[in-house]
Amino acid sequence: MSPCDPLVQGASAGVAASLRAVDCVSAETTASAFTRLFGTDGALLPALTALLTIYIAAFAILLLTGRSSLSVSSLTPRMFALGLVLTFTTSWVAYQGVVWNLATGAPDQIAGVLMGTAGSATQMFADRIDILFGAIAETAGAATQGASATPGQTQGSFTPSNLMWLSALLLLLATVGLLVTARIALAVLLALGPVFIVFALFGGTRGLFAGWLRAVVLMAVTPLFAVLGGAIMIEMAVPVVAALRGPDGIDGRGAMALFVIASVHCALMALALRVASTTVSGWKVFGMDSSQDPASSRPDQAIAPSAATAMTPTQAASRAPIVISQGAYAASDGMSAQSQAGGGRSVRNIIIPATATGVSTGLPQARRARGIGSRFASRAAPQRIS
Repeated sequence: MSPCDPLVQGASAGVAASLRAVDCVSAETTASAFTRLFGTDGALLPALTALLTIYIAAFAILLLTGRSSLSVSSLTPRMFALGLVLTFTTSWVAYQGVVWNLATGAPDQIAGVLMGTAGSATQMFADRIDILFGAIAETAGAATQGASATPGQTQGSFTPSNLMWLSALLLLLATVGLLVTARIALAVLLALGPVFIVFALFGGTRGLFAGWLRAVVLMAVTPLFAVLGGAIMIEMAVPVVAALRGPDGIDGRGAMALFVIASVHCALMALALRVASTTVSGWKVFGMDSSQDPASSRPDQAIAPSAATAMTPTQAASRAPIVISQGAYAASDGMSAQSQAGGGRSVRNIIIPATATGVSTGLPQARRARGIGSRFASRAAPQRIS
């Protein structure tokens, strides 16, 4: 007999009982899944041994081919990653104490600190919802007895009683639906966690581990936002539920106010899921970003096209290459090497790319590139060709 059977049988008693049953079943399912995957007789234990052998063999090949070295900077991250993978895939105590407790207990403790509660913030939130539903059921029972005493009362589809029950149904779906769904999804992800932890060893499969880690954080953070936001809405709904019972049955104005609060609560839970998803999606695990363009890592390729398209025709013409004579520094007007008239000395042309600061920065570099004998050449004043 499973220790979770009594909790499962009493799960229909309320929201708190259903959450306790889900937590117990989730922990039991995750433990059994870990044992069946990587236990003593686990189904994936031979696959784990083969992958670790391939990892060590690949590192040995890198050493033999000279692509890696036996240094601290090379061995430390590899040995650290190998030790973490072996620890979390072969020991349930380590996996439960770190991964399971962080994913399920850390958000609940943070919510407890923010709400000022001594125990579990999620269980206290569920107990408040049960008290609220108990008050709604008591009000509905009293209104039903009053309606039976006055048989001539008009009935319809949108009566205060029906509107009150619809509000209670919305509150139930928005709280229990989100919390239970997040707990079950988190249990499934943690049950498959050792498989994705092995993927962190190789660069080609490391993205799968990063995606799994984002999903785990998303399912762990969602109940935190739901509990913090739902506690505010429950505090606002308590005085409205207390004012539902009127002298003639259920007060219509109070039922309408409760319906509005329940609708806002549903929108708040959807917004909490959206906020958690947006927060996790911007997280770069291991510094990886799949949306990054490889070409954008080179600034010369990323900036040059935009700068070229932003220049006006006048600026483009001013940045044309400038031709300067190297021998006598005379203007050559774009012509190739030629002889000067009367001198018989050949003149070589130097083409200096135009920059934003002119040619003053390019000319000394061109002169330093010349030979030693060029120091005795004539040094006429340089002329800039427009």
